[in-house]
Amino acid sequence: MNKFIHINNEVKRALLTKNPIVALESTIIAHGMPYPQNMAMVKQVEAIIRECGVTPATIAVINGEIHVGCDCDELEYLSKRGREIPKAGKRDLAYLISQSKDGATTVGATAYIAAAVGIKIFATGGIGGVHRNAEKTFDISNDLEAISDCNVAVVSAGAKAILDLPRTLEYLETKGVEVIGYRTDFFPAFYTAKSPIRVNHRLNTPKEIAHYLKIKNELDIKSGVIIANPIPEELEIKAEEIEAKIAEAIQAAASENITGKDLTPYLLFKIKELTKNRSLDANIVLVYNNAYLAAVIAKALNEYEKELKV
Repeated sequence: MNKFIHINNEVKRALLTKNPIVALESTIIAHGMPYPQNMAMVKQVEAIIRECGVTPATIAVINGEIHVGCDCDELEYLSKRGREIPKAGKRDLAYLISQSKDGATTVGATAYIAAAVGIKIFATGGIGGVHRNAEKTFDISNDLEAISDCNVAVVSAGAKAILDLPRTLEYLETKGVEVIGYRTDFFPAFYTAKSPIRVNHRLNTPKEIAHYLKIKNELDIKSGVIIANPIPEELEIKAEEIEAKIAEAIQAAASENITGKDLTPYLLFKIKELTKNRSLDANIVLVYNNAYLAAVIAKALNEYEKELKV
């Protein structure tokens, strides 16, 4: 696989010197928000990670090559082209490479690539999951399957609020994916700090999470982990308000016959419109929050691993 991967010099140095790295997806850049907010967001996310002494690695497919770590020009390219760049799940990688095309990697594809090059921590906004009415549509994000197959810890603000959260948690349990609440007993609902659904376990410090991950790795448990990090309560959109907007967005999507991989970006943009950009503001804040937590966990895990080798 490595012959199809270009690792930039910054990430390559971190891998060779065994310094901490946090993977970042590119769907959030191309499909999660408009230009220039997306460019400002990714630059700030990478800056937050670097300020923690950790290397950021934004992952994308550009001209048929998987990039692990993108320079400023590549980030600008992804940001400006936006939704012209197709979403790239794990299943799409071979096609995009064979046709020398671009792809904005989803959570699932990013987790797969991160694991392949040895990156253990990944920060995103919210994971995909089981869509509402999945019993009729069978619409379940491949993110869940991919995370279950990859030895990567995914820091997110839960699953996207447009999804069926109870069924998403049930699916993760079936696949053996641990869900750890960071300072919470309840699964976050993306724009909202908590849902009524309890997480499997709660850990209260980044060091505790890193210690758990160290032991999981020593036990050779290969499945992924979700680190559920709630959006700060003072910046959340209350559940009853966002639910009304989600219902309206879902109805609009149905009337326009929007399905499949187009559904999530459509709903997110529709909700942004219905909330007068408040959902976008919340999305940006939670991404920053997740990037910081992921960086601190990555650094603590790296320190544990270096102690083991002394």
